[in-house]
Amino acid sequence: MVPTPAAQPTPAAQPAPAAQLAVMARSRGRRRMEAPVPMLVVAVLVAAVTVLPLVVVLPQALSGGAEEAWAYLARPRIGTLLSNTGLLVLATVPATVVVGTVAAWLVERTDLPGAGIWRTLLLAPLAVPAFVSAYAWITVAPSWSGYGGAVLVTSLAYFPFVFLPVAALLRVLDPADEESARSLGLGPLRAALRTVLPRLRPAISGGALLVTLHLLAEFGVLEMMRFQTFTTAIMQQFAVGFSDAPGALLASVLVGLCLTTLVVEAVVRGRRRVARLGPGTQRRSTPHALGAWTPVAVLFLIALVGGALVVPVATIGRWLVAGGLAAVDTHVVTTTLSTVGLAVAAAVLATAAALPGAWLLNRHHAWSTVLLERATFVASSLPGVVVGLALVTVTVGWVPALYQTVTLLVLAYVILFLPRAMVSLRAGLTAAPPELSEASRSLGRGGVATLVRVVLPLAAPSVLTGAVLVALAVGTELTATLLLAPTGTDTLALSFWQAASRLDYVEAAPHAALMILLSIPLTVLLRRQILRREVAR
Repeated sequence: MVPTPAAQPTPAAQPAPAAQLAVMARSRGRRRMEAPVPMLVVAVLVAAVTVLPLVVVLPQALSGGAEEAWAYLARPRIGTLLSNTGLLVLATVPATVVVGTVAAWLVERTDLPGAGIWRTLLLAPLAVPAFVSAYAWITVAPSWSGYGGAVLVTSLAYFPFVFLPVAALLRVLDPADEESARSLGLGPLRAALRTVLPRLRPAISGGALLVTLHLLAEFGVLEMMRFQTFTTAIMQQFAVGFSDAPGALLASVLVGLCLTTLVVEAVVRGRRRVARLGPGTQRRSTPHALGAWTPVAVLFLIALVGGALVVPVATIGRWLVAGGLAAVDTHVVTTTLSTVGLAVAAAVLATAAALPGAWLLNRHHAWSTVLLERATFVASSLPGVVVGLALVTVTVGWVPALYQTVTLLVLAYVILFLPRAMVSLRAGLTAAPPELSEASRSLGRGGVATLVRVVLPLAAPSVLTGAVLVALAVGTELTATLLLAPTGTDTLALSFWQAASRLDYVEAAPHAALMILLSIPLTVLLRRQILRREVAR
């Protein structure tokens, strides 16, 4: 008996594969556009809170009229502050770019002895707050103050912001172009300058942006070094005139400098490709032989690590020994617990606040969700003094019950450090495919249950990383804490600053040491990041 063949569907009965894909794409697009209203409302509220400093400070700056504002800004003192700020940026940013790039090249592209150890040591200065480094240098060399001391300390404290992205990119950059240039007769240095350096532009410009924003926001280093910039002037104006129009005018100039920096960086970064076409085979470049330059390279790194890490740690150790156990009293313990409590509270709230925006951007990508996400980054480009000044103005004028409360201080931390949680959450949510959420919903799980049972477990490592980064930033935050900390609430940074301002270095040492110990996990996280095999392209 001959088996009867199975009936085949006619072409009209079964859509072509291309048609099926089109139908699926349209269906997926409709699902992505239909963002949950509650999630959207929360994301809008979070974005509105983050842009609050701009909404408050700028109108207050013009409260006395445009003529009065112009008269104030035209004073010679404003020109001096602008000149000092510009000179600091013009000296420190190139120094950090050169030092960070050269150090990254030595570690990642040469046969430097002990490259792994040097990589860790070059990241370690990130665990030392910049104002703690200033405290160390001013006690070692009291005459090194003013402009020179400010440039030295900020360069040593901030070069890792350039070293980190450049080293990460060098580690995975395709060496084919450099090898081709070498085969055409170019020497090692010329080949690197012609082929590698142009492709490092995104990493270098990103690191330079971070350094510039930190310089515009810096207060502790510059106050210790007796070098006046807009941030120190705003703090002085706040102390004299509380939250008045002159302080807001100074803050508005600082806001303008920050936003200008963001625009300039976007232009400088450009759109040049750094990735090759096609996946290819991931391989490391052949290390360049340093040869007779090896001792010079090692001495350069020893000097760099010595100035950025050894001097602060040794100075703190010296004052700890001088003070003995008497310097570690119950106040140090309670201050540490207070700092940890504030850091944990801010980390939890910042992570929760970042979740709606990150989820919408991942699941319902549109211009509106991108705008919401970018709004959360505005405050991260503003100094803590501007954020603190805005919150003081709001609470004193409209919500006096919140003034001088821990709630207001934690809110400032959330506004300042929300982007750290946002970036981590965006990366983590890619580990939770939308199809799994749809499957969970098809089985009767609601939106909240799906988020808790499916999405968050898959994104847990990134959620934890974002929370830790926020907590570590809160542990060393100074300017907003100086403005907003309630009476009787101390943090390690605040207690350290009060002791150092009195030149009581023995009392300041335990607080500095504990800030470094609490910041060590940051170095561990960043070292893991630099060792990743892929970079965002």
